[in-house]
Amino acid sequence: MENEMSNIEQNVLATSGSVQNIEKLTQNIEQVIKGKTKQIRLILTALIAGGHILMEDNPGTGKTVMAKTLAKSITGGENGQAIFKRIQFTPDLLPMDLIGSYIFDEANRDFVFKKGPLFCNVLLADEINRASPKVQSALLECMAEKQITVGETTFPLEALFFTMATQNPIEMEGTYPLPAAQLDRFYIKIHFGYVDDDTELEIYKEYLDIQQNQQDIQQVLSINEILELQKAAEKVYIHEELLSAVRNIISATRNNDEIILGASTRSGISFIKCLKAYALINGRDYVTENDLQILTHPVLDHRILYRNKEARAKLLYQILDAEMDRLSKLNLTRKHQ
Repeated sequence: MENEMSNIEQNVLATSGSVQNIEKLTQNIEQVIKGKTKQIRLILTALIAGGHILMEDNPGTGKTVMAKTLAKSITGGENGQAIFKRIQFTPDLLPMDLIGSYIFDEANRDFVFKKGPLFCNVLLADEINRASPKVQSALLECMAEKQITVGETTFPLEALFFTMATQNPIEMEGTYPLPAAQLDRFYIKIHFGYVDDDTELEIYKEYLDIQQNQQDIQQVLSINEILELQKAAEKVYIHEELLSAVRNIISATRNNDEIILGASTRSGISFIKCLKAYALINGRDYVTENDLQILTHPVLDHRILYRNKEARAKLLYQILDAEMDRLSKLNLTRKHQ
């Protein structure tokens, strides 16, 4: 019993320190990104879960500024801060523009590999769906395995590698739909959205201060502290019934006539990682049913191929509602590991 209480106390202390670091990072970002607390939390969920995030919306909603602000908030990389790279995806972009290529070194009379912008800590893949599918596929290995293979040589990426991709709505001219394999690499997809009227007016009044905050943004966490948050998230407790709920939701997406392609097993693993990270962000060392309800759409919707827009608008909600009804009858109580 004493050992069990000791483990509980250690978990509480670890969670407390993690929450303080998450709060520092959140507050730092909110000096520049106004009225986006929900979106910031989901972005940090993807980061702490060890995944990547896809942000879809019209130009001018703050997606690029969000990526820059996050990178500037982290210290410990090149020149004392996280290595941030921005790639503007265009139709004429080539895979070697991302990965890098071998060039001939006159001094050594040999070919040497010149690393591309994918070798970084925080990558902003801006307007990713304006590049061809061949270029988009260049991201698959690095996002899934944190490595890049060129010829017969494999190059490891940084221990902290986080992709923040933006895409314009697919209806806009000059966009290519992301392939299913690419979408499955993104743990979360969000719509950044416009701020409410009051927040927008506040931004107009204080835009000079906000721009200055962006220039003077402080580095509040190190890369190692981010990696420690990722480790802390892995230790968050999830009840077996919530694991069953994840399985049931994933399975239901594969057994519906209105869904052409359901969620993969990898989707389920990503879902569990995000649930744990989101619980940690909210100051808990255990996952709740509410976490499941909040994250189901951001984690799964973009991984599912529906037959039509009507199916997309309702099916995942119906699947989630059925599972939430099942869980409500169980009256789950938290149990420590």
